[in-house]
Amino acid sequence: MTAQLHLLDDAVIKSRLVGDLRHWRFEQGHIVRLYRTANWRATMLLVNAIAHLAEQSWHHPDLEISYARILVKLTTHDLGGVSERDLELAHRIESLLNWQPNMHGPLEAAPADQALISSDD
Repeated sequence: MTAQLHLLDDAVIKSRLVGDLRHWRFEQGHIVRLYRTANWRATMLLVNAIAHLAEQSWHHPDLEISYARILVKLTTHDLGGVSERDLELAHRIESLLNWQPNMHGPLEAAPADQALISSDD
């Protein structure tokens, strides 16, 4: 059973686009994030990761995909604007797409020249 959802007002949405959501912006009833990628391969790997999260959460973003970029737009379609569902999925997307192995753990990070996402900072 899901929690009762309601639209968030503009001021609340903007106040929540901080921390790991600092690269997201609020526009035209959506929260929006542009990811710049290394190439087509990276784009498709990341799109498929987003698709997995969307299917698992049963909340589907609008995606605009090109060679080295992905535009993600989140809105709660049945409410006609942004809800907690959109912010939660944005957090999940950020967490997954920016995940890196712990440098002291058994997994090894990909070489810098193999990064999938271009740095925003």
